[in-house]
Parts: sequence; structure tokens; C-alpha cells
Amino acid sequence: MDTAPGELDVGRAVQAAREALKQPSWRSLSGTERGHLMNRLADLVDEHGETLAAIETLDNGKPLSISRSYDVPHFSEVLRYYAGWADKNQGSVIDIGPKKMAYTVKHPVGVCGQIIPWNYPLDTAAWKLGPALSCGNTIVLKLAEQTPLSMLYVAQLIREAGFPPGVVNIISGRGGEAGAALARHQEVDKISFTGSTVTGKEVMRMAAGTLKAVTLETGGKSPLIVFDDANLEQAVRWAHEGVMANQGQMCTATSRLLVQDGIYDSFVERFKAFTEETSILGDPFDGRTYQGPQISKAHAERIMSYISSARNDGAEVFHPRGDLPSRGFFVPPTILTNVKTNTTAFQEEIFGPVAAIARFKGEEEAVEVSNASRYGLAGAVFTKDLGRAHRVARNLEAGMVWVNSSNDSDTRVPFGGVKESGYGRELGEDGLKGYYSVKAVLVNLTDE
Repeated sequence: MDTAPGELDVGRAVQAAREALKQPSWRSLSGTERGHLMNRLADLVDEHGETLAAIETLDNGKPLSISRSYDVPHFSEVLRYYAGWADKNQGSVIDIGPKKMAYTVKHPVGVCGQIIPWNYPLDTAAWKLGPALSCGNTIVLKLAEQTPLSMLYVAQLIREAGFPPGVVNIISGRGGEAGAALARHQEVDKISFTGSTVTGKEVMRMAAGTLKAVTLETGGKSPLIVFDDANLEQAVRWAHEGVMANQGQMCTATSRLLVQDGIYDSFVERFKAFTEETSILGDPFDGRTYQGPQISKAHAERIMSYISSARNDGAEVFHPRGDLPSRGFFVPPTILTNVKTNTTAFQEEIFGPVAAIARFKGEEEAVEVSNASRYGLAGAVFTKDLGRAHRVARNLEAGMVWVNSSNDSDTRVPFGGVKESGYGRELGEDGLKGYYSVKAVLVNLTDE
């Protein structure tokens, strides 16, 4: 059987990463020196920020204002955060008595295969590059075939920053070819994948052949619970951001809205009005635009099929007034009301600007409905009752919970899910744990 081009590219990249791992130019660098390289790369990203923002918007369709204010600055922020950790990944000394000494050493895992999605190409790359480089690994980064341009530009900056050849290898290609080859490759020691749950399961199966370490951040259908004592205006604003931002193309989108009976009608009315007010769809290079086009025609059609399914299941469908732009794969921001919690629109990840709203009576019901999902990535709770906020946060089956906000992240805070939303964490100190192994050394201090 002939080898696919994607597999050839992966093979060359993995070989380069394996060789770089052995070379003194990388292996012998101190953590401090690695940190200097990472900071230099962050500086270069900032210097080229306008170009990178334009490329990201051109490639992905998100508004230029967001690429400029969030995506590019966040990339360099993450690099600097992990550069600060590079000389702090120490082992420990363990007291086991006067006759023996024990200590631990943290070693890089080795060659890390990293597969990133198309919704946040720059930022998910930073989440993976940062901790891997901080711990001294080498990398083969596989880009999403829909959005390869911004990280290919960063590849030039990596070289300019002074990283030794082979430390960071960036490849393009389709997931079924290049991604699969990376997951199966015998010389890859770890796979970190961000993408759909279906693909994540396939990556896990392929990685199992060589018992690779695996980190998965997959799909979500996150609940947002609004209790009747919540600050209603605050809840409306955050609920809108939590599902409509980035064209709704967010794994953590809080797209299952549960609103307590007493304020359901008021919330829905204000949510519709706020969506009507902010729904400026159009050219992502126009500074007034809030929502750009979806990533592809096929994805836009998929979202619309979910909306049709919800209508067939009895949900009421709301779209803001006005026509969609004549060019581009646009989907109107959509609010589904009177949604049954067992329907497809409430249970499945739509990955678009679609909010499904259902009622609940009390706290126990809200938690039960929220946890009745195969996903467990995130959740949000809106209430002024401090005790209730902590109870619900504790009882939600999710890797992250926001109280009185949604999709409010920070470089220092771990990110990841449970159940079919994956396992392992990115960002924060916890993001380092998947990129080093711990070796224990025991020393006999006697002649015995």
C-alpha cells in the first residue's frame, strides 16, 4: 500500500522531533534558557500582532476586533505564563529515614503530537505549545485543515526566536490522514487532542496501540442555570456571550439554558431583546460586526438542521429581524424556547449560535437536568445566594463552573472536562502535568 502524503509529512516531522530531543542544543538547555526562548517568541507574536490578527480572521471568519483584542494577545500571554514555569519544574526530596535518601526528577515526556481545532487556532496551539516547551519536550503540531494559516506564520517566528531545528514541527493535513498517522506513530510519546468527541474517541483508540499518554478536550453541551434571585440583566448579558460569541463555535458554549419558573418569561423577553440589539452580522473586518460567518457551508447547514429538528419537536424558534448577509456561510443567532429537555436540540452539541431554553422549578431539578448529559465540560450558575452557588457548583458534573459569568477563562486556571468531554487539563499549573514524567531515585547512604 502506498503511503499517503500526510503520513510522509508526519514521519519526517516525528523524526526531526526525535533527533532534536537528543541534541545538546535543546536537551542541555536549562529551564531558564528555555524560558528566554519562549518569551522571545511571545515578543515576536506581539510585534506581528496586526498581521496575525488579520490572518486569523481571514482564515476563521471571526471578527477582526476579537482576533486583535483576544486571540493574538492570549497566545503571547500563555507563552509568557509557561515561560515563567520553565525553571520551576523541580522535583522533591522525600525523607525516608537516616539510612537512605530519596528524591524525584521531572523529565520531559518526549515527542508530543498535538492536534488543534479550527475554532481557536492560535490559542489552542498556545495551550499546547506552552507547557510542552516549558517541560523540555519536542513537538509535532498538526493544524486543522480549515485554518492552517496563522500557525504557519508563527512557524517563521519560532525560527526567528532561536529555537533549535526540530524542536517545534508544524504540519498541515487532513485529520483522517495526518492526524491519524500522528496518533499511531510509534515514535510519538504523547498525544494532546482538542476537537469533537467522536474524533477524540478515534484518537484514543489509535494511541492505545503504543500506550501513548493522551490528553483529550472534546465536546460539550454546557448548562447555564438562572435562579429567580439572579441579577437578571447580568444573567442575560453573560448567557448571550456564553452561546453567541465566536459564532457559537465554542466547546464550552453554555447552550443549555435552564431558567427558574418565576423569571422564565422575563428572562426570555430580555434575552431576545438583547440578542436583537447586539446581532450585527457581516464582514468580520468591519469593526461593528459581532458575528461573522460559520467556518464552512457544511457546518452552517448542519446548524440549520438542528434548528429545524427543534421546531419539529415543538420548540418555538426566534431569530432577530433582518436578512442575513448575501455572501458568506451565516446562521442567524437563534433562541429556542419551551424546549423539552430530552430532545436533540437540548442534548446534542450544535456548535453554533443556538440557545435552547427550558424551565425548572427548584435547585434539585436544575442539577439533575444539568447532569443528565454525556458531556461534562462546563457549567454556569446565576444566583445571589452564596450557599446555593457553592452547592450547585459542587454538584454539577463538569470540569469548570462559572458563578455569575460564562466562558470567563484565565491562563492561570485549569481548563478541561469530565465524562465524554475528555480528561486531562490545559492551562494553569495543572496544564504542566501531562508533559513530564516523574522518576524516583533511591540512594543507600550506608554500607549495608
